[in-house]
Amino acid sequence: MKKSIRFLLPTILLLTVALIGFAGLQPSVVQAQDFGSNWTGVYYNNTSLSGAPTVAIIDPTINFNWAAGSPNSATNADNFSVRWTSLENFDAPGTYRFTATVDDGVRVIIDGTTVIDQFNQTGQINAYTADVAIAQGTREIIVEYVEFSGNAAIQFFWEPFNVGTVGPTATPPNTALPPIPPGALTATVIRASVLNTRDAPSLGGNVVGRIIRGETYAVTGRNEDATWFVLQLGGFEAWVYGYYLFINGNEFNPPIRSATSIYGIPPGFNDTGVLIQTNATMRLRQSPNIFSPQTGRITWGAIIPVSARTPAGDWYQVLWKGTIGWVFTGFLDVTQGDINNVPVVNP
Repeated sequence: MKKSIRFLLPTILLLTVALIGFAGLQPSVVQAQDFGSNWTGVYYNNTSLSGAPTVAIIDPTINFNWAAGSPNSATNADNFSVRWTSLENFDAPGTYRFTATVDDGVRVIIDGTTVIDQFNQTGQINAYTADVAIAQGTREIIVEYVEFSGNAAIQFFWEPFNVGTVGPTATPPNTALPPIPPGALTATVIRASVLNTRDAPSLGGNVVGRIIRGETYAVTGRNEDATWFVLQLGGFEAWVYGYYLFINGNEFNPPIRSATSIYGIPPGFNDTGVLIQTNATMRLRQSPNIFSPQTGRITWGAIIPVSARTPAGDWYQVLWKGTIGWVFTGFLDVTQGDINNVPVVNP
């Protein structure tokens, strides 16, 4: 096995979207494909997924570069295996391309059918793909991984390959190409075949459309460090991760836009500029207490703006899909802004 793991956007057979290398990449900075969520990972100190596990934990994504180290304090650095299981919802039926990039072996099972079977492979980084017909609804996905010796890494995701539409829960439509004002700074999609656009500068933002490789749009804003850009799409604006774009000028020239600038803040909601992300499925409540009526269900990984907080800091007033309500802070992370600047209220 090689002593280091580096793969700089490899062109892999049948892949139309460039992979981001494991080296130096945090799991939160990933491409626009779907990495799933809430994976139950069961780790074993053997290569056969047998016996008593060393630990069982929830992994947000399967996107790891352990190099020569161990996955956790209870698991060996070599000769270990992991089984991840998740229930994932597919809104639209069709063919999806599943990709597992690993060092060493991997097996992928969807609803009891093995679609990738390379569990006993050894050596350097290899990428395996499978095009699978998926019915609409919830599917069980199991990813089994084995590390024999040397470096260890795995990345798993899927993307629509030939997906139809099914009523109101269809895959977001391709965005129509709008006119570009003369002299406007533009962005062209170069590193993805299909790229999601979002309502916030984060992979936790809601998907509001799709743009295609080779399409060009006017840039109307950016975040502070010019890693996300606001593009003028067909009749609306959306955030797009800059890694996948070619900017035809200085990417720091567009104006800095608030993360909530296209979120759709209703009248009466105090936009403090603070955003939070959920680490679980959360109940939205009418008032900041557990006995208050539930007014919504916030999905795991959602990015939502904060307008107020309780004196004890245990509840935040937020906006979720047009509804203002309160959410308990035990499973939240602040992703932008300073929560100490959010006004305190006594509801």
